Amino acid sequence: MLFHFRTFAFLMKGMNVRAVFDISNKEEFRERALEVFNYQYDNVPVYREFCELLQTDRNAVKTLEEIPFLPIAFFKSKKIITSDTSAMQVFSSSGTTGTIPSKHYVANLGAYEQSFMKAFELFYGDPQDYNILALLPSYLEREGSSLIYMVAELIERSKKKISGFYLNELDELAALLRKVDAAGEKTLLIGVSFALLDLIESHSFELKNTLVMETGGMKGRRREMIREELHEALCNGFGIDAIHSEYGMTELLSQAYSKGNGIFHAPPWMQVLVRDTEDPLSYMENGRTGGINVIDLANVNSCSFIATQDLGKLHPGGGFEVLGRFDNSDIRGCNLMVL
Repeated sequence: MLFHFRTFAFLMKGMNVRAVFDISNKEEFRERALEVFNYQYDNVPVYREFCELLQTDRNAVKTLEEIPFLPIAFFKSKKIITSDTSAMQVFSSSGTTGTIPSKHYVANLGAYEQSFMKAFELFYGDPQDYNILALLPSYLEREGSSLIYMVAELIERSKKKISGFYLNELDELAALLRKVDAAGEKTLLIGVSFALLDLIESHSFELKNTLVMETGGMKGRRREMIREELHEALCNGFGIDAIHSEYGMTELLSQAYSKGNGIFHAPPWMQVLVRDTEDPLSYMENGRTGGINVIDLANVNSCSFIATQDLGKLHPGGGFEVLGRFDNSDIRGCNLMVL
């Protein structure tokens, strides 16, 4: 099922969602982030309660580091949404057997669509320039995937007849991939890690005009692999020099991308901080490993400040690296390699 881009009013209760997509520098980001913090403190009951438990003096919050970050586990048990809105869509995480899935109550699908379209165009250009082939079986086999929603819109925007989803049709996909690549057609193959490995184990490629993007996650189908091992196998199997990656999760409305070096870059309305694993209210310097905190300003009607269960580090030249997950956290396949 494909989804049509919707035009929604982005002005909600005094919070202009559209303005976050016009951020052009660090100071504008800080100002918008503080506006969103105050808006969510007033209008997201779960977030306000969390801030009050931390005894946060909202009037003293002047920097990004002083903003409280909501632990991502809250999305498993709480309905995190502004009090005067209702959900247009509920996205859920895939989880693994025996784990509780996260639920993201999205009040404004237009903000999500604006976010993923603008980010894709920023990093890759117009979707119409690509054949977009999606190998996402574990996501297609369930309901509520925000990744499927995003990729479906990109497929529709590509306007190419061959663009589409593939479930178990690996032979058909392999033949099509070879054909369009040999014809010089610009192609994006986006897939979950285990399915991409399945594809290269049954078929060989020497691709010249295709970008391969992994979304992470073995979903219990294969052993977990560190990024270097996974990317080496995929590069060899597809005959290419680099594997691209997407960093996103159910609880966010924005994505960061890596073009093959393992370093992710976020769009201007998204930023990553790295917290001290021993003291979650303190932050690490560039190059030092800690827990990843994400600011996603597109997530206005939920929570824009999330403390994830991911380990990573910031790079001095910009961008961030994802190194794994905390040992005691659930492995739920949100685009991460587990050490």
